[in-house]
Amino acid sequence: MLKVLSQRCTVFFHGGCANTSLLPVLMTAVMFALAGCGKGPSGNPSFQMGGAEQATGVGVMTVVPRKIVQTTELSGRLSALRVADVRPQVSGIVLKRLFTEGSDVKAGQLLYQIDPATYQASYDQAKGTLANAQATLASAKTKADRYVELIKINAVSKQDYDDALAAVNEDQATVIANRASLESARVNLEHTRIKAPISGRIGASTVTEGALVTSDQTTALTTIQAFDQMYLDVSRSSMEWLRLRKEFAASRLQKMGESGAAVKLVMEDGTEYGETGVLQFTGISVDATTGSVTLRMIFPNPNQELLPGMFVRAQLNEGEDNNAILVPQLAVSRASDGKATVYVVDAANNAKQVIVQANTAYGDQWIVTQGLKAGDRVIVSGLQKVHAGASVKIAADSASAGASAVPAVAAKQ
Repeated sequence: MLKVLSQRCTVFFHGGCANTSLLPVLMTAVMFALAGCGKGPSGNPSFQMGGAEQATGVGVMTVVPRKIVQTTELSGRLSALRVADVRPQVSGIVLKRLFTEGSDVKAGQLLYQIDPATYQASYDQAKGTLANAQATLASAKTKADRYVELIKINAVSKQDYDDALAAVNEDQATVIANRASLESARVNLEHTRIKAPISGRIGASTVTEGALVTSDQTTALTTIQAFDQMYLDVSRSSMEWLRLRKEFAASRLQKMGESGAAVKLVMEDGTEYGETGVLQFTGISVDATTGSVTLRMIFPNPNQELLPGMFVRAQLNEGEDNNAILVPQLAVSRASDGKATVYVVDAANNAKQVIVQANTAYGDQWIVTQGLKAGDRVIVSGLQKVHAGASVKIAADSASAGASAVPAVAAKQ
């Protein structure tokens, strides 16, 4: 085009045109012609004629099956298996607190002493009442025994004999009632000595010496937590529980006893806990409002490494998969109905949208169980410019990275 313009300009000037005022017009035309020239993808000057679509540069990952260890990961906060709130069972003034807050206590250890004076007096009174009733009963029995001999010789009337036997029975009932009153007074007196119901670590005290406590108060004096065993409760859907239950029945989960599966614990700092816990499959009920179930895992805690409220992750080993197909999560898009799709490059170097099944997370990747096969080229970068049927140009292929990866653990959230 520049050559044609040059020839026309030469003819124009050599033709004897002396009107130099047309020179700026010609120069402007040349500049517009130059501005219309561009460079194609190869760097050479070219023109886009007819709006032909250019190939989009993308990065792909060639699918290479890998060996992974599949696990289900359940996270939450630990709780003590046994927790006891210590409350008073009688009312009175606290005379002594006999423990150190935050220390370990034994079951039956004395924790508080409530003023026993009133309860001691009630106990002594009940004891005296019982003694009086027992003495009366003894006298009545002696009289009744004497009447047994006298009635044989008709020395006493039948009515007097019957009255003597009735007095014995009445005094026996009185003794039983007074003995019960004495026992009640003894129990109340014993409750002035508040003892630890379980062994464990005791928390802070909510009262001090001189405080008035009552038998019907809702505030606990202190709390004891037993650390020898800890439990982790997590909520999962009933479908997830059914899946785990089937895998347990199929022996894909390592068993601990007849009704539990072995589970490992990962601490907050990422280290693995040394003791193996058990996931219980018994005593499960479905919440009718949410459709979820609560799974309970119990872990031994002999060295008290686990503490209540600690955030941990429990892992269930579900076996190995020697031909797992992994795809970066950024390459997978999901529709409003949850359907997952990826773009692959076909043999003609065109983008093709493929529906896949990818429901299990593995780090920053998905485990694809349907829709892809070994050798497929999945687009992992440049997706914002890609659409189905678009021509693409592969700028990078991460096949070697996927093929050289070492076996790892796939966690199902």
